[in-house]
Amino acid sequence: MLRYASAWLGGLSLLAVSSSASADWEVNMTKGVTDVSHSVFNLHMTIFWICVAIGVIVFGIMFWSMFMHRKSRGAVPATFHENLTVEILWTVIPLLILVGIAIPATKTLIDIYDTEDPDIDIMVTGYQWRWQYNYVGEDVSFFSHMTTSRDAINNVADKGENYLLEVDEPVVIPVGKKVRFLVTSADVIHSWWVPSLAVKRDAIPGFINESWTRVEEPGIYRGQCTELCGRDHAFMPIVVDARSQEDYDTWLAEKKEFAAREAELTEKEWTLEELMERGERVYSSTCASCHQPTGQGIPGAFPSLVGTDMVMNDLTGHIDIVVNGSPGTAMAAFGAQLSEVDLAAVITYERNAWGNDTGDLVTPLDILELEEDQ
Repeated sequence: MLRYASAWLGGLSLLAVSSSASADWEVNMTKGVTDVSHSVFNLHMTIFWICVAIGVIVFGIMFWSMFMHRKSRGAVPATFHENLTVEILWTVIPLLILVGIAIPATKTLIDIYDTEDPDIDIMVTGYQWRWQYNYVGEDVSFFSHMTTSRDAINNVADKGENYLLEVDEPVVIPVGKKVRFLVTSADVIHSWWVPSLAVKRDAIPGFINESWTRVEEPGIYRGQCTELCGRDHAFMPIVVDARSQEDYDTWLAEKKEFAAREAELTEKEWTLEELMERGERVYSSTCASCHQPTGQGIPGAFPSLVGTDMVMNDLTGHIDIVVNGSPGTAMAAFGAQLSEVDLAAVITYERNAWGNDTGDLVTPLDILELEEDQ
């Protein structure tokens, strides 16, 4: 007996220590920061406590019956076969419970799917493995890439506070405005999920799914793709930056100005050094996950870019495959994803990095000529 008591005391001690060491560990869903997220959380808790009450009542009656009518007390089994009153009760009571649950659930679902009359529309397009955000009617479009370093992923460097949840370009929205998200995909099925906003929509090629949010307080809200979309599925985070209307307007103006400057760069006379510098940034954010930072690729999946015949000798073929992709393979068409400047820069980088040293310089005008010919 003492042995069992010691084991119980030891177990309780370990539980107390682990509880204090895991103070941030939670098992409940997040309450969120929007009215819809609060409604979802409250509905969840309401149904949870209803289930708890049902469990207490059912198991209470069951245990009481087993204790009070056990054989050792001389209980004699009843001989009846049916009871109309009991059958009516166990039909009517669950029906009333379900109706009681259905009323708030229906109201919450109506709120979730009410995407009418938005103040802002944002087209969200999933790519392997990044998100594109297009502000409809504003001529603002950009890609959002994960910025967690490969060294951190490979356990060579320390993991930061927002490991796998940090990006170079967050999607920015104003507080107090209804923002509608039009979610789709350009390749495989993805899923755009931000738990604090209670927004989760599948991104399916050829379809547009709608969702919406209205954030009342400025802040940073993080999420990620929740569909198994490929080998780098875990490296597709989402960051929503909710700002005041004034800050949002300033950001939007800056993005429009940046887009105008980018459009003018197609006419610029680029040097090899300038294209190499820009191309390295584009390659790191867009190509390195498949072809690796060293350009060596992954045997059997993604070809090497170091010293290969196409990179060293076939400039036209190199431009074509980057712009148009390779049907039937994992090589996507980047002509619709990158600007002419970025396309020219990354191709120039690939032909002159890692010892390739071809000396080839691809300009934005070369990309434009190819697109015009097609």
